[in-house]
Amino acid sequence: MILITAPMRMNAKQAEFLIQQLSVLLVEDNPFMRNLVRNMLGNIGVKKVYEAADGIAGLEMIRSVTPDVMVLDWEMPLLNGPELVRIVRSPGVFPLPDIPIIMLTAHGERWRVLEAAKLGVNEFLCKPVSAKSLLDRLLSILLKPRDNIQLGEYYGPVPRSVAKKGESIDLDEAAADSA
Repeated sequence: MILITAPMRMNAKQAEFLIQQLSVLLVEDNPFMRNLVRNMLGNIGVKKVYEAADGIAGLEMIRSVTPDVMVLDWEMPLLNGPELVRIVRSPGVFPLPDIPIIMLTAHGERWRVLEAAKLGVNEFLCKPVSAKSLLDRLLSILLKPRDNIQLGEYYGPVPRSVAKKGESIDLDEAAADSA
């Protein structure tokens, strides 16, 4: 049984302050989409946005700027989103395995959502994305944090279904509720 601590309660001003303090790494190969998401992040109050055009550059940026959150595309050259998540979610190998990850992709097929959950992604968003949905996912990460756990090959956030019930984990059953 995993004990989950209650999320911290805060008002809108406190949440706005937290959003302003965030540093976000945006890993996206499409320059137009990078610009669009960077502008959305700025409009919702994020002051520090770092960018990488592919997964390799994303890994280097994580190591150099230690962002609070990563927003990541699925399809990219050199190192795609799932491959990047596998590397990041390697405690003992990668220096920041606990960084919250938002997968932002044009591919919303159920199998991809489930795969993202099994890889340890915290949140999943489909393009086209709105500033409100991006803000909602950031607030979810800030206001309802989930501890990361190691379970066999899996390292990532406790699945939501487990966090709600406080019971043992079956990743195949919980994956649909996780991302």
